[in-house]
Amino acid sequence: MNATGRAPEDDRDDGATENNAAEDRTVIVSGARSSFTNAPGVPEAPGAPHAFDPAATHNVLPPGTRLGEFEILGLIGEGGFGIVYLAFDTSLDRHVALKEYMPSALAARVGATQVQVRSARYESMFRAGLKSFINDEARLLARFDHQSLVKVYRFWEANGTAYMAMPYYKGVTLRDALKAMKTPPDEAWLRTLLTPLVDALAVLHAANCFHRDIAPDNIILLDEGHRPVLLDFGAARRVIGDMTQALTVILKPGYAPIEQYAEVPSLRQGPWTDHYALAALVYFAITGKTPPPSVGRMVKDSYQPLAKLAAGRYSDRFLKAIDHALNVQPANRPQTDRQFAAELGISLDEDAAGGGKSAMTASARRRIGWMFGAACGLAAAAALGFFVPKLLMHAPPGIVEADRIASGVDVASASIAASAAPAVASATVEARASTPVTPPPALPPFTPADEFARIVSLADPSIVVKAEVPQPRAVIGRDRLRFSVTSNRDGYLYVFVVDPDNAYMQLFPNTLDPDNRIKAKKRLVLPGSNWAMDAGDPVGANHFIAIVSAVPRDFSALDMTHDDAFARLSVEAQKAAAAQRTLTASPFAGVPSCASEAPSCPVAFGAAAFKIDVVHSSK
Repeated sequence: MNATGRAPEDDRDDGATENNAAEDRTVIVSGARSSFTNAPGVPEAPGAPHAFDPAATHNVLPPGTRLGEFEILGLIGEGGFGIVYLAFDTSLDRHVALKEYMPSALAARVGATQVQVRSARYESMFRAGLKSFINDEARLLARFDHQSLVKVYRFWEANGTAYMAMPYYKGVTLRDALKAMKTPPDEAWLRTLLTPLVDALAVLHAANCFHRDIAPDNIILLDEGHRPVLLDFGAARRVIGDMTQALTVILKPGYAPIEQYAEVPSLRQGPWTDHYALAALVYFAITGKTPPPSVGRMVKDSYQPLAKLAAGRYSDRFLKAIDHALNVQPANRPQTDRQFAAELGISLDEDAAGGGKSAMTASARRRIGWMFGAACGLAAAAALGFFVPKLLMHAPPGIVEADRIASGVDVASASIAASAAPAVASATVEARASTPVTPPPALPPFTPADEFARIVSLADPSIVVKAEVPQPRAVIGRDRLRFSVTSNRDGYLYVFVVDPDNAYMQLFPNTLDPDNRIKAKKRLVLPGSNWAMDAGDPVGANHFIAIVSAVPRDFSALDMTHDDAFARLSVEAQKAAAAQRTLTASPFAGVPSCASEAPSCPVAFGAAAFKIDVVHSSK
């Protein structure tokens, strides 16, 4: 290809041993155990029943049910407070995870789709949970935009209940990934996991929102790129648990700090509350056990510091940071996300580009706090939170789109206090998975084409980038290489290409065509009028990636050299950049670049990869 210019493990203890902790386990349904029909375009999962089994639960909507533009294809998971379905969005032609508010202890299905409260005495609890599902889960999550926070596409009320549509993530829970490891993960692996999670928490905390349910089964590691995504916020579960005083419904022993057990002015909740749970997660990853429950630690603290238990296997700085965050007294823990990150030795996104360039600057986070703080503050005052599904362990083959993919499922089962709801039986379900879980592998060997595919997997699924190639095969000496790009958002477009000899080049923008702005839903055809790409040696596949970002991106870390028109990346520079890759970031995707006075600098980008084959003859 010639570009030219023209002028012009199972024995681990996860803390489910205290009191009724088993009553808050999660249903996890693998593809082999999900109940899917043979709907058009959806292959049957191996070992799955041939038809939906209505005997499984009378509350589950059968495949073929239409809810607005969504058609239900099958059941992902069911728990005490909700049901999650695999559904097809007929308007946008994509699969989604569709969650229905359904507290089974309080309500039941009547007729085809209608939901009705079982008794008048449960009406106030049901309505409070419904309001929390809409306002403190769906509405707020729809406003946040972070790669490690689950996204809500749409939410609405109908049929006496409420629904939300989310991306359909494919991956495994962190809990199962850790169980599958023969040895504890090393410090580098844990830092890679923690960096995007702490940054996601910083986004929440800036809006005065707290997760308050962080645990290994509430984090999914995506199959593509192993990016961690923080899931279940438990809003409906929390408000119903508060009304019934059923703490076993809303707390996970070992991960819940003392301030979540009682409303005491001196033990108020804040960022340090989530820091405790995240540190407990690391403690579990290293030792195979959760820390002692915080309630017991207030009487007699039997906590064994990691600085002693794991000395020599991890840096002293890292272990002391975890011990600090696990202090039983809230005031004695890191008080801010920046402090916690600094103690861990990790950098938040706002520092990644250096000099204050960031995905979300401190001023931007403050602005989010002004916009959303009141609503989140009310939720915190009422001991609410969020309630997002936990996850599907393995998606049935063939049903997940390559560039959009995947979501998890919920759900914890209900345990309504006998004094408040004596006639309601508590639901308990065992977590299960029919497919063995393997630990997240190390980064694969670097090739430019594979890295293009990985960048697509790291992209934000809400930024939809599509590339169209009118002629996927170009004959040397006869044809020119052309393509077009569209995006669902305004932004800045960057295109890179690597030829069969691994010659790597920034194709667009260039000195001949420097204006790389792209308008939402407006097709941009490349090359431009004053430059061209002629099919030339070497023969083979030319791989391209198109990246769209809301703000300009900086690729200076790639150390490219510049000729009269284009920037090129040597093989040595490729290897140097490849050494800087992590499971959740790629230097080949660049970093956001904003003016220092800019109020925000979004890190999110969309991407699409494609190829054009160069051949000697069309025969």
